[in-house]
Formats: sequence, C-alpha cells, structure tokens
Amino acid sequence: MLLTLRTRNKTGVRVGIGEAMALGSAATWAVGVILARQLGVHLPPLALNLLKNGLVLAVLAPVALVLHAGAWPSLPAEELAIVVASGVIGIALADTLYFRALNELGAGRMGVIGNLYSPLVLLLGFLFLDERLGAGQWLGFALVGLGVLLVSRPPGEWRTHPQHTARGVVIGLAAIALMAIAIVMVKRTLETQPLLWVTALRLAGAVAGLLGLAALPAMRARMRFVASEVPWRRLLVAALLGQGLSMVLWLGGYKFTSASVAAILNESASVFVVVLAALWLREPLGKRAFIGVVLTFSGIACMLLGRAMP
Repeated sequence: MLLTLRTRNKTGVRVGIGEAMALGSAATWAVGVILARQLGVHLPPLALNLLKNGLVLAVLAPVALVLHAGAWPSLPAEELAIVVASGVIGIALADTLYFRALNELGAGRMGVIGNLYSPLVLLLGFLFLDERLGAGQWLGFALVGLGVLLVSRPPGEWRTHPQHTARGVVIGLAAIALMAIAIVMVKRTLETQPLLWVTALRLAGAVAGLLGLAALPAMRARMRFVASEVPWRRLLVAALLGQGLSMVLWLGGYKFTSASVAAILNESASVFVVVLAALWLREPLGKRAFIGVVLTFSGIACMLLGRAMP
C-alpha cells in the first residue's frame, strides 16, 4: 500500500524519508559509477567488486554493532536465507556484470541502460508485492524501454565495433535485471528488520559469493592486477560513498516507501551519471543518445505522475 505525505508508515517514520533516501542513493551511486569507471582501468570487474564490498562490510558491520548496542539481529532462517541470497544475486553477480558492462559501454550509456531497472521493479512488484500499476506506469515503461534501445544502439559504434557493443549491452541488461530481482525478493524483510543489519547481511552474502567466484579456476586469471597501479584512495572513496552510503540509502528507500516509488526515484541517478560523464570523463553524448535520454526521462515523469495504486 502506498504511503501519502500526511501519514506514517508501520514503523512510525514520517513519510518522505524513504523518498529522500532514494534520491540520496541516486546521487551517491552516480559518483560511485564515475569513480568505478576510472578504477576499471586498473582493476578487473570481479576484483573491483570484491574489494569495494569487502571494504564496506569491514566498516559497516562494526557500525551496526555499535548502533544496536552489540545486539545481533534475530531473523528466521527463511528470511536470513533470502537476505543472503539477495546479496549474492544483487551484488556478487549483478554488480560484477555491471562493472564489466561499464568498462565496455562507458558511464553515460550504461547510466541510461540502467533506467530499465525501474520498469522491471514495477513489473516484479506487480507480480510479487501486489503493487498495482496504472496507465501512467505502462506508458512510462514503454518510453523508458524505447529510450534505452536508442541509447544502447548508437549507429556509428554498432558499425565499427558490433560485437563489442552488443556484448556490453547484453551484460548491462542482465546486471540490471538481477538487481531488480534481488531488491524485490528482500523488500518484505526490509520492512520489518533493522536497516543496517539487513545491509550488512546482504554484503556478507555478496562477499561470500564473490570469494566463491574468485576461487573458480576460470576466474582466477581475471582477478590479477598490479597493486602499485591501483589508486587506493579513490577506491576507498568509491567504496564508502558510491557503494556503502549509497547502498544504505538505497535499501532505506525501499524500507520506508513502496518498491515502485523508490525504483522510480532511483532513476534520477542517470541524470547525475550523464552530467558527470560529460563533465568529468569528457564522454560525448550524440543526438540519438540525447533523444534516448529525453524519452527515458519522459517515461520516468509518466511513472511519477501516475503512481502505482494500492
């Protein structure tokens, strides 16, 4: 059931916190994407994902213990399994694929492909969380999908590097789909459990999954990097800001408001990503991509104006 501006949710927190956290997550995630794009020159995707999440877990777990006075969370076995599985799917697998696509496509294009995330969450929320979609959501879904197709298939690049670009698009779309699945499966647990503990447990599942992937013989070669060439300070900032803080705010958005509203607001991350990619990384944005961006944000506007009905 959607919350209104004059009501409180079941936890007694004033409505508006969830929306603010979702927007804050978008801003910090965009910074993390830009930093990750630069870090990808020195670190392969799997190694980057493992290092970032390991750093965040090392900081977040002690913080959660202190804030909760050393009390461990009491989750039923089924909910614990769901939280851990959500971390494996949404972080270990999805983020690794995301960073791989980011290296191939660039921050600007990958940021717009990420706009497919909210339509997927809306669809999954309709199927599994009983969140009803109105006409505005379906129109938004179509516009965002069209925008993603336009941006992910710039004619010039498909003529010169067809296999490279096609592979990046497929990997990017798979990453976004896994992220959507992972957040919808943990939504109900988020509503009733402490935010920091759920975040820490998801991270623990993610780190375990990443270590398992790194141990595979076929993946060991993809873990190699030259430590002296890694910008460790930038990695620390990217981990704590773009991964840690962004993840807490992201999950907080889903805890304190509906999945559909949080997912829509998360899409504002693409605004920050495209602007930062142009200003910081000097990535060009052609006419076709610009039209895709306009269509994408028109779709987001439709979804905001036509909020999901209870």
